[in-house]
Amino acid sequence: MLGTLCRYLRFMGYDTESAHSMSEGNPREDTLLLRSAEREDRILLTRDKELARRGGARAVLVSGDDVLDQIAVLVKRGIIEPELRMNRCSICNALLRPARENEISSASYAPKNRRDISFFWCRNCRKLYWLGSHSEHLKKRIKGGW
Repeated sequence: MLGTLCRYLRFMGYDTESAHSMSEGNPREDTLLLRSAEREDRILLTRDKELARRGGARAVLVSGDDVLDQIAVLVKRGIIEPELRMNRCSICNALLRPARENEISSASYAPKNRRDISFFWCRNCRKLYWLGSHSEHLKKRIKGGW
């Protein structure tokens, strides 16, 4: 339900788990999500009104389809800071580390002009990240004037 928001939160440096890791069709999924949030001291973000109600202070109802509107609500509620940190993999949530030269050169999608660019590497996904022009655009979108 909130896959894009999850990715954005990871770009913003938040340790974010997704319900996608759970098996589909589990009738106890809501209970498992609430228990997991409690056990791991997490805030549960959901579009499900009933789940948000059951979760009390630990759950936040997220409405709207636009990820920037969703981020704005979280910022206004003081749950997150609108900052691009780029220290987590947007796919698997693992912490990124500085990339090695061989990892940069082996990534066919890496920019050719590498001067003044910091690169980061996900050990799990073997994905290269960097702060380039796309990150400036993302920073502006995330800041959104809040």
